[in-house]
Amino acid sequence: MSADIELNGNWNYPTAIRFGAGRIGELPDACRELGMRAPLLVTDPGLAGLPMIDNAVKACCDDGLGCKLFADVQGNPVEANVSAGVAAYRTGDHDGVIAFGGGSALDVGKAVALMVGQTRPLWDFEDREDWYTRVDVDGMAPVVAVPTTSGTGSEVGRASVITDARDHTKKIIFHPRMLPGIVIADPALTIGLPPDITAAVGMDALSHNLEAYCSPFYHPMAQGMALEGIRLIKDWLPEAYRQGGDLTARAHMMAASTMGAAAFQKGLGAMHAMSHPCGAVLNTHHGLTNAVVMPYVMVFNRNAIDACMAALARYLDLPDPSLRAVLDWVLGLREALGIPADLGALGVTDDHVGQLAEMAAVDPSVGGNPVPLTVEHLTTLFDSAIHGRLDV
Repeated sequence: MSADIELNGNWNYPTAIRFGAGRIGELPDACRELGMRAPLLVTDPGLAGLPMIDNAVKACCDDGLGCKLFADVQGNPVEANVSAGVAAYRTGDHDGVIAFGGGSALDVGKAVALMVGQTRPLWDFEDREDWYTRVDVDGMAPVVAVPTTSGTGSEVGRASVITDARDHTKKIIFHPRMLPGIVIADPALTIGLPPDITAAVGMDALSHNLEAYCSPFYHPMAQGMALEGIRLIKDWLPEAYRQGGDLTARAHMMAASTMGAAAFQKGLGAMHAMSHPCGAVLNTHHGLTNAVVMPYVMVFNRNAIDACMAALARYLDLPDPSLRAVLDWVLGLREALGIPADLGALGVTDDHVGQLAEMAAVDPSVGGNPVPLTVEHLTTLFDSAIHGRLDV
């Protein structure tokens, strides 16, 4: 791909996306297009004090929009964050949400927009069976999503991942209309990401694309998107990590992140099934946890993914097209990005294995793994990942 290609465009899959550096200037117009006159901007405390948030609020207010800020959002968000956001929305007489930030802020923003018009509790809309039909669709608020990291892809997702503090489980809150109406994907907003966060969220994007690509379900559109997303990450994540001000690298990574989230409609797998309980119980960073467990899951799945890994290796122009070639690339990438080699480095111990394996076995991501997973399988996977035993 030519490095001088214009990285700017208006895309309409899976929703309306305004992509390119400087597109954040279109935020007031996007709000008005969705009928907002008084949006609530939902972000996290780390971003709340930065100029990008002040500038966004000011731009909306200068354009006549009654924009207010809500920033009570934690990493691995909980129900209390959503409830506080709903209270702020109602108190401020808002009519829409700007979900602005990384995955946590985007997830809370979308969940607030869902819940402002509901009478049932949040957990009644968990992604189980047909529970989404319980939603009063007329009560949902419109959402403009503005991602500031290139990892989760939550800006093009129809769900929010929220931790249930009662049992320390991550639950997926879902409705098809939770998909934001407009996305402003401005890679310039990611320029300030420090290298360690760039690495963690970039590996999260890789995990989405890679697990979608390996999922056994039939979805050729997602398959093609995942394949190209992986290539973009191979070509551009190291550069975004080394040279954080490289806008070309940042743009390609933002595209790869969005692609991964669209692609994983095809399915996820053991990486996410393992990462979710680690985040819920130990508050580990989601993308970093996915990065740590990635090679262990690849080796566990090897008999089911040999053919697709060989095809992936050919597409990535790796030597000796095979699972081993892709695994060696992943291991080298992790090392170059400073990713820990095992879960022990994240504070996961043998004492946690029983609980984490039980939780992972019922995680919604389990069903997309190429090899059926049991508690026993997951126990072995956690044990290997904690102690760094990669049997290749």
